[in-house]
Amino acid sequence: MMSPALRETVSTALTLLLFSVIGAGLLSGAYTLTRPTIAHSEQVEKLALVAQTLPPGSFDNDLIGDALALPANAQLGLKRPGFAYVARKQQVANAVVLEAIAPDGYAGEIRLLIGIQADGRISGVRVTGHTETPGLGDYIEIGRNPWINQFNAKSLANPPDAAWKVRKDGGAFDYLAGATVTPRAIIKAVNRALHYFENNKARLLAPVKINRAEEK
Repeated sequence: MMSPALRETVSTALTLLLFSVIGAGLLSGAYTLTRPTIAHSEQVEKLALVAQTLPPGSFDNDLIGDALALPANAQLGLKRPGFAYVARKQQVANAVVLEAIAPDGYAGEIRLLIGIQADGRISGVRVTGHTETPGLGDYIEIGRNPWINQFNAKSLANPPDAAWKVRKDGGAFDYLAGATVTPRAIIKAVNRALHYFENNKARLLAPVKINRAEEK
């Protein structure tokens, strides 16, 4: 026969187990119900950031839906597959936004979106994630400082590779005094992305393949 103390212990354990099962079920149900909303919100947020790196009115296609998968690539700093968002106007590709990572930020990786026009000029750069020191490294965010805009219209020819450095190192780019590691990392990442674009331009801006059967 089970002692009163043991009976109480078993009863308490069964009650906790029951509440755990019910709680897990409620959490699973809530996640299932909210997952589409969360996914849509993330897609809208990403689209807004991608669009910020492109000239206004430069595309009429679905940037997210038409994205090209990119394999892991050291030149872009991608340890895992990423995406290239091709901007098309009347089905003609005129720019691409590359996902890239600066691996050598002061406090870790700096995730970037880099817009590059068909002629090789940068149309915009945005930081999508970082862990840089608040107050110093966070000036790379467009909402806090316009520093990131100095990449606009830059290319492999303007300035030449040797000048893709902060001014302190003899380069062409401004930086915040006392915080040079962060801009150095971003400048190198953007320059590497331009080289990647140049080497893969034909594939990234390839014409849309039209299904002739659908035209009839």
